[in-house]
Amino acid sequence: MQNWIGRWCGTGLLTVIQLACAETMKAADAGYNPVLVNGHRPSAYVNPFIGAVTHSVLRNADSQGKTIPGACYPYGLVQLSPDSITGGDNGSGYNYEHRTLQGFSFTHMSGVGWYGDLGNFLVMPSTGQLKTSYGLVNIPNSGYLSRKGNETASPGYYAVSLLDYGIRAELTVAAHSGMLRFTYPQSKQSRIQIDLARRIGGTSELQSVKVVGERSIEGWMRCTEKGGGWGNGGGHPNYTVFFHAEFSKPLKNFGIWSMAISKGARRRGALPDEDPAFVKQMASADVIRGCRELEGAHLGFFTEFESGTDEIVLMKSGISYTSLEGARQNVAEEIPGWNFDSVRSAARDRWDREISRIAIQGGTESQRIAFYTALYRAMIDPRAFADRSGAYPGGDGKIHTAANYTRRTIFSGWDVYRSQYPLMTLIAPTVVQDMIHSLTDLAVESNKGYLERWEFLNAYSGCMNGNPAVPIIADAYAKGIRGYDAQQVYAMAKQTCEKIGPGDKGYFPSALSDTTEHNLDEWCLSQMAHALGKEEDARRFAARSQGYRHLFNPKTDWFEGGCVESNPGQQGWFVPHDVPGLIELVGGPEKFVSRLNNFFERTPDVTRWNDFYNHANEPVHQIPFLFNRAGAPWLTQKWVRYVCENAYGCDVYGCCGDDDVGQMSAWFVLCASGLHQACTGDTRYELFTPLFDSVIIRIDPLYGRNKTFTITTCGNGPGPRYIQSATLNGHPLNRCWLDHKEIVAGGTLQLNLGTEPEKTWGISNH
Repeated sequence: MQNWIGRWCGTGLLTVIQLACAETMKAADAGYNPVLVNGHRPSAYVNPFIGAVTHSVLRNADSQGKTIPGACYPYGLVQLSPDSITGGDNGSGYNYEHRTLQGFSFTHMSGVGWYGDLGNFLVMPSTGQLKTSYGLVNIPNSGYLSRKGNETASPGYYAVSLLDYGIRAELTVAAHSGMLRFTYPQSKQSRIQIDLARRIGGTSELQSVKVVGERSIEGWMRCTEKGGGWGNGGGHPNYTVFFHAEFSKPLKNFGIWSMAISKGARRRGALPDEDPAFVKQMASADVIRGCRELEGAHLGFFTEFESGTDEIVLMKSGISYTSLEGARQNVAEEIPGWNFDSVRSAARDRWDREISRIAIQGGTESQRIAFYTALYRAMIDPRAFADRSGAYPGGDGKIHTAANYTRRTIFSGWDVYRSQYPLMTLIAPTVVQDMIHSLTDLAVESNKGYLERWEFLNAYSGCMNGNPAVPIIADAYAKGIRGYDAQQVYAMAKQTCEKIGPGDKGYFPSALSDTTEHNLDEWCLSQMAHALGKEEDARRFAARSQGYRHLFNPKTDWFEGGCVESNPGQQGWFVPHDVPGLIELVGGPEKFVSRLNNFFERTPDVTRWNDFYNHANEPVHQIPFLFNRAGAPWLTQKWVRYVCENAYGCDVYGCCGDDDVGQMSAWFVLCASGLHQACTGDTRYELFTPLFDSVIIRIDPLYGRNKTFTITTCGNGPGPRYIQSATLNGHPLNRCWLDHKEIVAGGTLQLNLGTEPEKTWGISNH
C-alpha cells in the first residue's frame, strides 16, 4: 500500500502540484504577481499581532515575541507602529495587553530583548484640551494617551479606534516614509500632535522643528546614550532622525510645547510610572502658540482645527538619518500625492512579492498563518539605513553614498546567524551581501577595524558574545554570494577573530559559551581561508576551533564552565562544526543519541523558559539537527515536528520567546519547510519532515533565473510523521541532507511519510 501511494504521489498528485505552482512561480518572477495559497494572496495569512506581547500578565509569562504590529515595508527604513509604553526593556514600545496607546511613531525595533530604542517622531491625533505628556500606561486621562479598540493589521497597514477621542487612526508605509489617515468626530478643537522628544527607552537629547510653508514642518531629533535608549544607553546609541512632514489640512492654528528638564528628573531607561517627576514635568510644559521654529531639549508640535463628523485628515512624512533634504526627497518620491489606499495597496503588493518567495500548500489554517507571519517577520530587518539616493551616515560621522549596495543596519548577530541569514541566503542573497558590505565598511569608516557582533545604527553595542559576522560571511562565500572584495572581507574577518577571541589556545577557561561560539567562528574562518588558498591560516584557525575539548570533564562526561543565557546542559551541545568530535567525547553514537534524546524528553514545556530544550532562546536552536549527524534522523524528524507544532501559533501569544529581529521566525520558516543547516558556514542542509504537503522555494536570480526547488510529501498529516523513502529529481535519495548547490540548482525532493519511524532511511553518509 505504501509503495502504491508513493508511486501515485510521484506521478499524478506531484505533477499537478508542480505544474500549477511552477506556472504561478514563473508569473511571480516575471511580474511578481502573488502566488496564491488556497486561493488567497499570501499576505492574507499574515497576522502582525503574533508575538506582540511583552511580559504577559494574562499568561503569567516573562516574555513573548516583543514584536510590532504596525505598518512595515520589506527591509524598509520606516516602521510606522503603535506605542503603548515608553522606557524599560519593552523593546518594541508596544504590548497588546495594554489598554492604552501613546501614539504612532515612525521607527521601531521588532522582537529585541534588551532595553529598546527608536520610537522616534511620535504622532497622536486628539480632541479637546491639549496635553503635553503621554501619561501613565493603562490610566486614561493621565496624558494624551487613549484607550484603544478595534485594532486590525495586515502587511503594510494598521488601524485602531482611539476610544477617548472618537478617532479612527490608520497607518501605511513606503520604504522611507509613512502616511497616517485620521477620521475625526465633530469637534471644535481637533488636532494632530507630535512628541519630538519621545523615544523608546528614554528621550532624545535635542530636537528642532520648523514650519515650512502652509502645510509642512521639518526638523530633527538627536539621540545619544545620555538619553537612554539601546541597552539603557549601554549600547552606545548616537543617531539623528530627520523628518519632513506634510498635512492635508493647512497649518493655521499651531504651536510648539517646550519643557526645561530639571536635573532631578530621571529619563534614562525609566518606565513612565516609575518616574512621576518626569511625567509631571512633561504635563506642565510651556505652550508657545504661533511659534514657527524652535530648537530645544524637550519639544512637541501641534496643529489644531475644527473637524466635521467623519472628517478625514491625512499626514505623511519622510524619515532620514542623513539630512532634511534626504527626508524631503524620500517622501516626495515615494508618496507624492494623498491617496492613502494607493500607498497601502503598493505596500501590500510588495509584501506579496517578497513572501511569495516561498509557496506552501497543505497544513492547517493556523500553520499557514504562523508560517507566512514568520516569513514576514524575517523580512523586516536588516533594514535600509540609506536614503533613496543611496546616501547614509557612516561610522566616521560623515555622509557617504553607496554606489553598489544598500547600506543596512540592525544586525542582531548572535541571534540571526543561526537561522535568519541562512534563510536569506536562499531567498534574498542580495540582502545578505548588502549586510556584509555594511559591516565591513562600518569597520573601516569607524577606524575600529573589526566587525561588530550587534550593530545598531553604526553603534558598536558589543551585545552578547562571539563574532557572528564571521560565520555569516563564510556561509555566504561558500554559497557563491560574492559581490564584494573577498580578500578585503576575509582580512577584516581574520582581524576580528584575532582581536576578539581566545587566541591560539582556542578556549576561555571556565567560559563554555564564549569558547564554543568562538570555536564555530574560527572554524568558519578556516573554511573561507582554505577556499581562498590561505592554507596556513586554514590550519591555524581549524586548530583553534578544537578548543572546546579543554572544557570537557571526563569524570562527569560533560562540559563545565560559565554560560551566556544558557547552562552547560544546553551549551555543551553547541559544537556544530565538529559533531564527530563531540560524539567521540560523549562516548560514541549510541550514547550520544541516548543522551540527546533524553535532553528532549526531559523538557517540561517547549513553550516556556526551561533548563532543557529551551526554544525560547537561541543557544538550543541548532540542537535538533544533531540526530541527523549521529545516524538517527528519525529523531530529528520527531523533535523538529514537535517544536514546530507546539512552540508556534497563530494568535498574539504564538511566539514563545523574543523574536530577536526575525531569528525565532526564520527558524520556523526553515523547519516548517523541512530543511535547516546544523552549522552555519557548512553548505549542508539537514532534511526532515516538513509541516506542509508542498513547499516551493523560488530560487533567487543570483543563482539562476526561473528556477524553483520543490519539496512534496505524501502521507503527511498532524502529529509525528517519519520519512519512509525519498527521491531527488526522480532518483532515490537515502541520505538525510542536501548541499546548497543541489537546492539552488532547482528540482524536486519527494518525501514519502509514515506514522512510524523508518530507521533505515537517511543513515547513508550521515
